[in-house]
Amino acid sequence: MVSLSGRRMIVVGGSTGIGRGIADAWADAGADVVVCSRRQPTDAAHLSWERIDLSEPEHARERLAGLATNGVDAACFSAVYYGEERAYFRDVAEGEWRRQLEVNLTGLWLTLHAVLPSLRKAGPGLFVGVSSEVAFNAGPGRSGYAASKAAAKVLLDSLAQEEDGRIRVVQVLPAGMVDTPGIRRRRPADFDYSSYARPASFAQVATELAVTAGDGHHGDSLVVDANGDWDSVNDRSPVSQSRALT
Repeated sequence: MVSLSGRRMIVVGGSTGIGRGIADAWADAGADVVVCSRRQPTDAAHLSWERIDLSEPEHARERLAGLATNGVDAACFSAVYYGEERAYFRDVAEGEWRRQLEVNLTGLWLTLHAVLPSLRKAGPGLFVGVSSEVAFNAGPGRSGYAASKAAAKVLLDSLAQEEDGRIRVVQVLPAGMVDTPGIRRRRPADFDYSSYARPASFAQVATELAVTAGDGHHGDSLVVDANGDWDSVNDRSPVSQSRALT
């Protein structure tokens, strides 16, 4: 058993999906976890909640800064806007492109600016970014999502070089598809999710990173399997989840 008792964590985009799996893992290990999201997480008596909508940047900046003043030992950015559906570039409206950038990239930027001072004081604090294989692989029908996630990856890669020794920055990404509410909205009612990972698949890596403050993984991206095992992208290239559009 490990304990994160006495530590304070923030998970932006932690009401569902991978972010929720990380928030649950940290809270189960004893941390005080604040989830920042548009909608309040369900079945979450063990989590605190702060309403933050990254499409409202002034509000998000104010609330994130307020949370950070109480001290932060670790933070995770898992907020994401995929888009309405997979579509060719020519069919995607400018408004959807702007929202992908607003949430996936600018939202990360706002979060970093809010929490970095507290993470430096934690000596070293941990920042976990939830990445995606699209940051490594191009594919049809995902141009905006892929571009924003690739930019987010490089932002965190650059930050890791700047903050080496003061803050540890680690990115995690699923090896395949993950069973989340967002994915279920895109699948038929009788779809078989047995091969998909679950948010809880990230519990083991999240807990180890928090306990060690990312020691040995600073600047790395970790590919996480459905069973919770993981490898560095330096040892295993992420497999593309792209498919032909119909």
